[in-house]
Amino acid sequence: MSFLELKDVNVGFGPASSRTEVLSNINLSVKEKEFVAIIGFSGAGKSTLMSLLAGLQAPSSGSVTMNGKPMQGPGPDRGLMFQNYSLLPWLSVFDNIKLAVDRVFPELSKSEKADKIHHYIKMVKLDHAPDKKPHELSGGMRQRASLARTLSLDPEILLLDEPLSALDALTRSEIQDQILNIWETDKRTVVMITNDVDEAVLMADRIIPLTMGPKATLADEFEVRMERPRDRHTLNDHPEFMRLKSEITQFMMDLNEESKGLRKNDIVPMPDIRPKDFALPTATPRLKNRHSQPGKPKSAA
Repeated sequence: MSFLELKDVNVGFGPASSRTEVLSNINLSVKEKEFVAIIGFSGAGKSTLMSLLAGLQAPSSGSVTMNGKPMQGPGPDRGLMFQNYSLLPWLSVFDNIKLAVDRVFPELSKSEKADKIHHYIKMVKLDHAPDKKPHELSGGMRQRASLARTLSLDPEILLLDEPLSALDALTRSEIQDQILNIWETDKRTVVMITNDVDEAVLMADRIIPLTMGPKATLADEFEVRMERPRDRHTLNDHPEFMRLKSEITQFMMDLNEESKGLRKNDIVPMPDIRPKDFALPTATPRLKNRHSQPGKPKSAA
């Protein structure tokens, strides 16, 4: 039985006369403790798809279910990590996480909450900076703080909406490894949105391309048959990694070319409008001496 499922989902925006269909006939089934990556181009509707899974967006038609029950809005059972770290700038790392813990676990004592917060701060290797505020942290540290806050909710499903896309390569690799280590330890269900083929093959059990929009839909999946844990240092020598990377990259390039071929290339004639000719105003001559008046001779000394 599917743990998380989208069935015949369509999403559109705007009035019927000028409606934009963003997602069309989306069918997705995610097993419990599975790591699934959705890969697609910018503007295809990946974030809209993630909003559906988080309960932030209701489908125009179709159904979204979790554990066989219709999804009714957002909840702490689904932890969403955004592209932006979304930390409150006036709060420390500890207090940003505490805000989430206070909301979801009000029954815990003060000491129990503190222990829980420090546990996740240590998990993301920020135990040296619990009192730092966001402006005192690097981009990678902010994203780790955001990850700790999301994990502190103890969500059943971890939703990652391209959270590493703005990071440099080294920081991105480090946080990828941290997410994988956490997943290996806790075995949560993970759905990740990405536009990085290498990242998807390294981290996921299945990779599902999202076609170009509008009316984007999910294409046939690619199953990642690579043993875990995966060592990024030997991936480029792994035949399965190279095969998947090549096939997925080619598939996405074909999607892009196909999309270009479907775009309308109608030339819209422009109206024959010319600007009117206006005579330039005559410049007023400047007076050599601002104290003298025109028409009157200067007084003799």
